[in-house]
Amino acid sequence: MALPNLKATFLVIWLVVGLAVGVPAWGQMYPARPIKVIVPMQAGTAGDAITRIVAQKISENLGQPLVIENMPAAAGLIGERQIAHAIADGYTIGAMGDSILTVLPHLQMQGNRDPLADLEPVSLVALVTSVLVLHPSIAATSVNEFIALAKLRPGSLDYASGGVGSQQHMAMELFKEAAGIKLMHVPFRGASQAAMEVVSGRVPVMFVAMSIALPLIKDGRLRAIAVASKERSTLMPALPTVSESGMSGFVLAPWVALYAPNGTPKRVIDRLNNEVAAAIGDPGVRSQLLALGLEPEASTPEELGKRTRDENLRMGKLIRAMGIRQ
Repeated sequence: MALPNLKATFLVIWLVVGLAVGVPAWGQMYPARPIKVIVPMQAGTAGDAITRIVAQKISENLGQPLVIENMPAAAGLIGERQIAHAIADGYTIGAMGDSILTVLPHLQMQGNRDPLADLEPVSLVALVTSVLVLHPSIAATSVNEFIALAKLRPGSLDYASGGVGSQQHMAMELFKEAAGIKLMHVPFRGASQAAMEVVSGRVPVMFVAMSIALPLIKDGRLRAIAVASKERSTLMPALPTVSESGMSGFVLAPWVALYAPNGTPKRVIDRLNNEVAAAIGDPGVRSQLLALGLEPEASTPEELGKRTRDENLRMGKLIRAMGIRQ
């Protein structure tokens, strides 16, 4: 009578061992089909360029295409929701600029909510070098000269941005607070349009990504006076940082990073994280990003999670202090 029970016991053991062996095998099979990458940014922006360059290399390494889908509507919030509510199997992920998770929640009256409540951090991809640029008619060639000019004309100088809560907006609000000056905000539909308004002279100043500004600086249509990054840009090594220009400690380094829906298996997160690191380490990818004034930088999921939450707190304090409203 014990024989059937013995057979049943062996059957259970066989199934358990088979499943244990199968789990890592399943992880190694990922991805078995194309991966959709939702980008809640306009095509042609710095964030979109970063994603496409890195996604191409990851596609080559994985042997599966990463299909980019731009969803810039509602300042990227619709795209962010699409990422958060996707099936958590690693076949829908997102590449987001930091402001979607660090700025917009405060403008949407959700500032006390964990920005990563519905998302799993995967990896940082690159930092965006922001440049403080002026129309050439403005009588200032340095940060100190511009601050002095703004203090002589309080509230009479405008600055451009790609919209309320955009990277350009928050950079200038930080600058205003640190410098103790008054400037009037003029938002436009995207950073590229805002930059062209400064080129035209209709708006005198803005912070803008190096990838947008560099061609306009080179042909003399914009004057660059400083970069907001921690270190000088290799593309314009003679251009000082804002911090070097008398505003010690002023650093704003917007970033683009990969996130997945909450609940995505850790083995998938780890695989994607490894692939980002491999892509960022590729000399060809690095040279493409550096040529656009971008700083390639990978991270662990934990590091990205901390960076996101810390910047969310920093931006929340700034928004409340400056009374920013959408």
